[in-house]
Parts: sequence; structure tokens; C-alpha cells
Amino acid sequence: MPISPTRNDALAVQLDNAINNKTKPLGSLGVLEALAKQLGLIQNTRAISISKPAILVFAADHGVVAEGISAYPQDVTWQMVENFLAGGAAINVFAAQNSCDLRVIDAGINHDFGPRSGLTDRKLAHGTHNFAQQPAMSRELCDTALATGMALAAELEGNVVGFGEMGIGNTTAAAALMHKLTGIPVAQCVGAGTGLSAEGIVHKQHVIEAAVAKHVHATEAHDVLATFGGLEIAMMAGAMLKAAELHKVLLIDGFIVTSALMVAARMQPAILDYCVFAHCSNENGHQQMLEALHAKPLLNLGLRLGEGTGCALALPLLHAAANFLNQMATFESAQVSEKSE
Repeated sequence: MPISPTRNDALAVQLDNAINNKTKPLGSLGVLEALAKQLGLIQNTRAISISKPAILVFAADHGVVAEGISAYPQDVTWQMVENFLAGGAAINVFAAQNSCDLRVIDAGINHDFGPRSGLTDRKLAHGTHNFAQQPAMSRELCDTALATGMALAAELEGNVVGFGEMGIGNTTAAAALMHKLTGIPVAQCVGAGTGLSAEGIVHKQHVIEAAVAKHVHATEAHDVLATFGGLEIAMMAGAMLKAAELHKVLLIDGFIVTSALMVAARMQPAILDYCVFAHCSNENGHQQMLEALHAKPLLNLGLRLGEGTGCALALPLLHAAANFLNQMATFESAQVSEKSE
């Protein structure tokens, strides 16, 4: 179904009035005021709420790792998923700190976990193909990944969904998606990822440039995703589309998550109305990604970990925006004099 834009002029005026009548100088809560208004428009109410927030961490492997584009071996993907399941990763700590549900999804890891508590098994393949040699996945597999993500989002009870990822090689996929969808030169899209040297970054750039030249006919967003994306990126894009359709707030993490959003936004531009951008990543290219989407991130902490960590750290700001709108006194109720004309 098409995603409905959140524009509602009458409600926007009501929200502006409610925000401006709080006991504070106009605009003095800064970004929180814009955030409260956005939440109200998404939820179509002045009585905004943050209910049962969840972060979905999608994990998968990438065949392009065979080109030597990562500082870490592919096994780190499944090893980090084990760390998630054991509660030992940064996202576990930050999600627990903020009472946020955390779901870890195997979208296509090159490892068989067997039935595991805490792991949502949606494995569609043992990773993608090497897009330096052939498309990462077939159009049919890409469609299945999108549909699987949509089904996962439809299961969520809460009204806020954060998105995270894990997958060795996925900054290479994200950089290729960014280049294809924005036209920004590859050199400005690639970064250190898991910690590449300057020489490694140049090699990554050359791998992507050669792949782009090989797959020159992939131009439409769906084909770009199938050709250069990952199973976690495609599944995440599907989950984003369904979450927005259901009028949930989408908390967008860093570079890889934003690449999934860029695909989703090409398919359904109105999805951007539902997106709260948690932070600007320190991964090269993310700031330009955000600029291309006309996005203003809440935080800039120099993060480049992924996992949805930026979402968990930004979540208290959503609570603050909802709480000030719902609980803060008005000039009238507090019997405080307003600004003199």
C-alpha cells in the first residue's frame, strides 16, 4: 500500500500552538520542538506517546568480502551475532539502559546457528553473491527479502522502530548504493568501515567503481538494491516501508541503515515523513547521505559502530519531546505572564 504523507495543516497549527504556549520562550527547546511536532503529525494526535520501542538488528553476509574490502574476516558477522545473543555488545547495553526491546534477525548469515533463543531466523541464503562478479542477488530473492522485512515490522506492537545492522562488507554495499542512488562520486562514498587503512579504502573504491561499470544497466532502485545490496539491507528496507505504512516512528541509525532508507525512499518518497535521524555517523559519506535526504540528525557523537547504537542513544530525546508536550505547564495553567508585546 502507498505510504500516506503526514501533512495535516490543521493539526500542525494545533501542535504549534500547544508547543508555543508552554512555559518557555518561543523556540527555546530547539530541536525537541520540531521533534514533538513531527511525532504528533506521524501519530495524528496532540497526545503523542512513545510505546514499546523496539530496535531490529538485521544481520547478513556479503560475497564482495572475497575482494578483500574489509579489515575483518567474514566470520566476525556470526561471531558478533553470538555476542548480541549473549548480551555483550554495545547495542545490548544501550537498549537495556533505555528499556528498549531488541530483536536480532538472521537475514542471510554464512553460518548455521540452529534454533537459538533470542535469534529470529529469517535466513534466505548464506550471504549474497560477490557483486564485483555478478549481481548480489536475483530480483526474486530481493523481493522475498523486502516482503520478509515487511512481515517482521507488521508483528511489532510498539509505535517506534529503530533499525540496526551487522554484516562484514556491508559498508561496501552501502557505498555502492549511495553512489548509484545519488550520483555522488564513489571516492566520496567509501570510508574506513571496520577500520581499513588508507590503501584499503582506495582498494574498496576501485572494487566498487569496477562493479558499477560492470552493472551499468542497474539504475532503478529495485535493481540497484538487488545488484549491490545485502540481504540485511533489503530486509531492513522492507521493514521500514511497512513500519511507515503503519504510522510508526522510524529511528534511522548510521551509514548502512541510511542506505536502506535511500532505497525505500525511492520506492515510497513519503516514508521520509516518518523518519527521525538518530545521528550523523563518522563513516565517510554519511553526512552527504543525510544532506541528499534533507535530513537533520539529532546527535553527532562520532559514532561509526552500527548495530542500531545511535537509535538507542537518541531514544531518550523522543521521550523528552513527548513528555514536554504532554506534561509541561502552559502559561495559563501555571499563571505565568507571557512575553510582553
